Amino acid sequence: MKKAIKNLSILFSLLIMGLAITSCSSDDDSTSSDDGGSSAAELNGSITEDMMLDASVTYNLTGTFSVEEGATLTIPAGTRINTGVGTDVYMVVQKGAQIDIQGTASNPVVMKPTTEGQWGGLLLLGDATTTAGENATAEVGGLIYGGSNDADNSGSIQYLVIEQSGAQINADSQYNGLTLYAVGSGTSINHVAIINGTDDGIEFFGGTVNASNIYVENLEDDAIDWTEGWNGTLTNTYVLHTEAGFSTAIEADGFNNNPTINNFTAVSQAGGIALQFKAESGATITGLSLNGYETPVDMANDGPLSNISINGSVANLESTYTGPATVNLSQFDWVANAANDNILNGSITSDVTLDASVTYSLEGILSVENGASLTIPAGTQILTGVGTDVYIAVQKGGQIFIEGTEDAPVVMEPATEGTWGGLLLLGDATTTAGENATAEVGGLIYGGTNDTDNSGSIEYLVIKQSGAQINADSQYNGLTLYAVGSETYISNIAFIGGQDDGVEFFGGTVSASNVYVEDLEDDAIDWTEGWNGTLTNTYVLHTQAGFSTALEADGFNNNPTITNFTAVSQAGEGKALQFKAESGATITGLSLTGYNTTIDMANDGPLSNVQIEGEDADPSMSYDNDATVEVSMFDWRNN
Repeated sequence: MKKAIKNLSILFSLLIMGLAITSCSSDDDSTSSDDGGSSAAELNGSITEDMMLDASVTYNLTGTFSVEEGATLTIPAGTRINTGVGTDVYMVVQKGAQIDIQGTASNPVVMKPTTEGQWGGLLLLGDATTTAGENATAEVGGLIYGGSNDADNSGSIQYLVIEQSGAQINADSQYNGLTLYAVGSGTSINHVAIINGTDDGIEFFGGTVNASNIYVENLEDDAIDWTEGWNGTLTNTYVLHTEAGFSTAIEADGFNNNPTINNFTAVSQAGGIALQFKAESGATITGLSLNGYETPVDMANDGPLSNISINGSVANLESTYTGPATVNLSQFDWVANAANDNILNGSITSDVTLDASVTYSLEGILSVENGASLTIPAGTQILTGVGTDVYIAVQKGGQIFIEGTEDAPVVMEPATEGTWGGLLLLGDATTTAGENATAEVGGLIYGGTNDTDNSGSIEYLVIKQSGAQINADSQYNGLTLYAVGSETYISNIAFIGGQDDGVEFFGGTVSASNVYVEDLEDDAIDWTEGWNGTLTNTYVLHTQAGFSTALEADGFNNNPTITNFTAVSQAGEGKALQFKAESGATITGLSLTGYNTTIDMANDGPLSNVQIEGEDADPSMSYDNDATVEVSMFDWRNN
């Protein structure tokens, strides 16, 4: 499953990630999940009574969702509707029903697919006139539209982004981004963006509805299309074609009812036809600006040029209609706000770089696949959902590059109360679990024979409230390192709060330096399966009673090195260092303060396996030396 990051335009760089959220709902209400994870609800079937969505819930459009006659669907600002793909996935507002999309410039409503592919978009069916007659049957879905009420009101649409729409049914029938069947002038449509689809952006089938402030980018068919005698007004439209083979900015067909087009700017970076008129169609156009098209005006069926008035004159096939833009691209900066809470989910199969100016929302499992990399620049903030199905996993052969700085660390933390699964790296280094072992969480595969394996680099990262509990034996940590190799670089990381470990090493050879861990409910540092890297400059702080150990080791002893390890318990209790089975380490620069147990050999393993300052570990010693690591070196964690 992939819906990776895609450059939407020169207007902005938006991240589009595939979403994989599972839950269910009734037809007339939204249902939050009860598993401690992020809220989600399914949209499918029909509603016959008024329904208001909840902007805090992520919705999944999994089939045809119909607003029936007499009902109103209200969609608040900031709502995200993640769609399936195919010809049976669309939202339709029937004759006599209404939709009220209440997006704002800072919080638009977004509808986009969950996986690679297209969907059917949003369809409104009105009671206004159309040359197809009353109670006509739409070319898709057998939907009924058309009547005699030109002032019919199908509701209001404000600040809506539709992505990857335009499902193909057959050679003659397709869905669009926004399809308006005989929609009346009482309907308000303002600030709509339609991006990357396989058919039209907006298509009018008759009706009298007006629309304003429309942005359309890289539709494989027409940006704006009308037929059946539409005679409304289109005001302030910007069309962008950046890819070869994409189609026209305007296509008109059928009877000419002389709609009005005010301020229409279209830009092509790849040639093509700008305005195409078929049959007897026409329009009155003022404020036209075309740039980069090979054919500015095309009369496909040799219809009368007199039906088309451009800037007060009959259309001229020889004119290029170039000139200053009549609609500024900056007018659609609001579209970029669709990414201000950009959702991270699904799989990354090619190199992806996040944008530090965007606040990201991790709402499920984000997996960096073999051969792909994820780069996270300094200052990036990732707000996570909570629960066991929320984490970032870097698979074997994948890489992550976290490029935080002392002044601008990368921060990952839950958006609401609760804990999440943290960051997991899966490497190809050796582990006592063997090659291609299965992780205790997520069924993830790790382990091999390459001890110099490179999973990327992590610098200046803060992880808060991690460590989701799965069961008594399995938990997520802040940073989980499964057989990660020595070429992976990890330095300056902080873990604050959480229900399990800060860093846990499952075998591997990776080293880490400058590590700060505060108030983890399990171990600050944990290793097993024969990890044999080096940990340098670690500061552990326990401020609350009942929190667990500073260091826990288990399993086969491959003698990792711990250099400059300072742990402080302000609660005056707890265990500092715990060694299970045959585990051990070589430790220099140890400073322990406030623990009532300094060394615990939980399974009576040999003390000789634990070398502290050049001697066998001594459980009777306090090891209360001066701090070898100063907490001040981690002041960056608060930046």
